[in-house]
Amino acid sequence: MNKAAQEFIKKHGLDPEAISPEIIAPKMLENMLSGLAGNIVDMPMIPTFLKGMDTPPMNKPVMVIDAGGTNYRCALASFNESGCSISNLFKAKMPGTDKPVTWDEFIAFVADSLVPVASEADTVGFCFSYDAEITPNVDGIVNRIDKEVVVTGCEGKLVGEALSSALAQRGFPGKRVLILNDTVAALLGGSAAIDVSRYSDFVGMICGTGINTCASASYEKISKLDLSGSGKMLINFECGAFSGIPSGDVDLAVDAASHNPGEKPMEKMCSGVYVGKICAAAFKAAVGDQLFSEAVKGKLEAISEKIGGRLADEWAQGIDSENIFGSAEELEIASEIAKAVFRRSAHCMASVILAIMLLNDSGKTPDCPMCVCAEGSLISRSTYFLPELKKCLKEISEREEPRFAEIVVGNETTLPGSAVAALLN
Repeated sequence: MNKAAQEFIKKHGLDPEAISPEIIAPKMLENMLSGLAGNIVDMPMIPTFLKGMDTPPMNKPVMVIDAGGTNYRCALASFNESGCSISNLFKAKMPGTDKPVTWDEFIAFVADSLVPVASEADTVGFCFSYDAEITPNVDGIVNRIDKEVVVTGCEGKLVGEALSSALAQRGFPGKRVLILNDTVAALLGGSAAIDVSRYSDFVGMICGTGINTCASASYEKISKLDLSGSGKMLINFECGAFSGIPSGDVDLAVDAASHNPGEKPMEKMCSGVYVGKICAAAFKAAVGDQLFSEAVKGKLEAISEKIGGRLADEWAQGIDSENIFGSAEELEIASEIAKAVFRRSAHCMASVILAIMLLNDSGKTPDCPMCVCAEGSLISRSTYFLPELKKCLKEISEREEPRFAEIVVGNETTLPGSAVAALLN
């Protein structure tokens, strides 16, 4: 590694080796247990009121919806011996993307989109990837709808109740709507496509614009719900809120410039939307350290709207498509910094995976590892993130008290995952 880059990375808190999963995971475990007990430190450990893993019934249709980001999809889904069958797929821009819409307009749009298939199924699995509190009957109380989507008057509304009522008004009464988020859908959809008997446990992991994880927890661990009997429930960890990861001045600069300073500190250190921002902030700091010319700062400002995971990945590869750097040496240093950012991100997510294995006492043998059902732009498009994450997990498997995890990268698992949730619950 370039010596100047190495010194800079350590000075500014970007050193991946400062984040040891073996040290961080036990701290995360304490946080997880506190959240499950109702004493939230960082991670809220949100109950989904959905069952854990099981095989969905065959040839039973359900309606499925994926609403998140800027895209909306709905379809009819069922399972057969070949897997999940999706039919009558409808795609559109999310209402509220181009211009604000009211809550009633949003629900009317969703209900209208289901009318062509509403006579075919009694249940709707609705992947609602916005901030909502899940209720014991698996409805969702909206806290806010964001991600550049504007739906006015949505706060405090029950998603499932509103959609069921709108469908009844259109001649389809008695439809049950179950609400889940994209992390749960990644877990259920990803596991439905594999041989589950090979694994001791399952985790859903989103590594895209944002990061999150979900997994099952036993009733006895979810003491804040006072559940009786034995069983497991899927829990949404909201792991991006964890604050126990060592950070530096570059991270503080990125957080200060964000739309929610002080929130989701780990997500801001490792998610797809932030790796580019971290690189850009680091490069500006490198100008101050006289590693780069002053011109670099101005060029970064000029392309600020373009900076994201794609550019960060190019910089890590030593590609300068935006002509930011003035020499081969500057580009070499930039590449080393960007690689460190991706490695650090992988160390963060490996820490979460190990903490979940400790929580559920799983992944103890190589022939029965924990399965990480992963999806998202960071894990599927980055040249560096997935190889670095696999390297971290291999190191965890070689330590004195090893744990074993295997990553299965999914593709478009949201609709199948929503179908599994609706069929099993």
